[in-house]
Amino acid sequence: MIECKIKIKLDDFMLDAKFTIPDKGITVVFGDSGSGKTTLLRVIAGLERGGDGYLKVGDSVWQKGDNFVPTHKRQIGYVFQDAALFDHLDVKGNLGYVIKRTDGLNKDFIESIYTLLEIKSLLNRSTVQLSGGEKQRVAIARALLANPKILLLDEPLSALDLKRKNEILPYLDSLHNLLDIPILYVTHSQDETSRLADHLMLIENGKIIGNGPVNEMLTRFDMPMARSNEAISIFDAKVINRDPEFSLMYLEFSGGQFVVPDNGMPIESLVRIRVAARDVSLTKKKQTDTSILNIFPAVVEEIAPEGKAQIIVRLSMGGVVLLSCLTRKSASTLGLEVGLSIFVQVKSVAILS
Repeated sequence: MIECKIKIKLDDFMLDAKFTIPDKGITVVFGDSGSGKTTLLRVIAGLERGGDGYLKVGDSVWQKGDNFVPTHKRQIGYVFQDAALFDHLDVKGNLGYVIKRTDGLNKDFIESIYTLLEIKSLLNRSTVQLSGGEKQRVAIARALLANPKILLLDEPLSALDLKRKNEILPYLDSLHNLLDIPILYVTHSQDETSRLADHLMLIENGKIIGNGPVNEMLTRFDMPMARSNEAISIFDAKVINRDPEFSLMYLEFSGGQFVVPDNGMPIESLVRIRVAARDVSLTKKKQTDTSILNIFPAVVEEIAPEGKAQIIVRLSMGGVVLLSCLTRKSASTLGLEVGLSIFVQVKSVAILS
């Protein structure tokens, strides 16, 4: 686990970071601009020093009271919003700068990083000739070639346009799937969060207001992301079959099977599904004469108001939590209450990976 209990005052801003998160997978640190996300990463990197704090990453204690491990001994990889490459060196030179300073690297490890991020074809290019997405791929490779115990990414897509973001997201998916180190990923993008996060940590005004598995955090009514008509649910499923006649495929999850347009993913592939609360309607009886293909039995777990006219409903669908946003009038007509058995109709599904 990664354990942190650090309080630090910087000018008129106070960071009070107390949390425990897994030391595997991607933990997204989510919050508004100015909430303390970057400061938190700098604290973990040792670039900001708190007074009487505690920080443990895996088996390594990096701070305990006055005992403070400096940045250069923390074995971190850090990727900034700006790739921050050396303009006077080509790509190979930028990566070689790190390789020469990292003990224990072998050719196979270096090759694996080049292959993971598909940068072999870029090695002899000048950094000024690279697109924004290519620069960030090189910056991530450089961070990984430091052989880090933890990878810190500070809004690495924020300077990219939508096309470049979509180009680099598959590489971030690869990091998620192939690396055996913890990754802390700072963002205020809900799209990046829902696609990449295994674990979600919410920060507000310098304080950690909650952290946990990503869908739990997205669907808890005591967390801000669930109390909105922009609320979403995400969960994992597996491709189990396809219908060539109608170009559809079937995704199995603990609550049943989703029918979605076929995107060509192989059978047995694991995928992540995102469902917007506004795309989930409710009915007491299972409908048959309807264009909606994805209808599942569920149980109402919790109901919360959303403004004057709407409510958010938290539903359990075979153990998977799903949110629905509907009008108070619709809820009254259905007689919604906690414990009620109901059918959910999912009008639209996004496949994220």
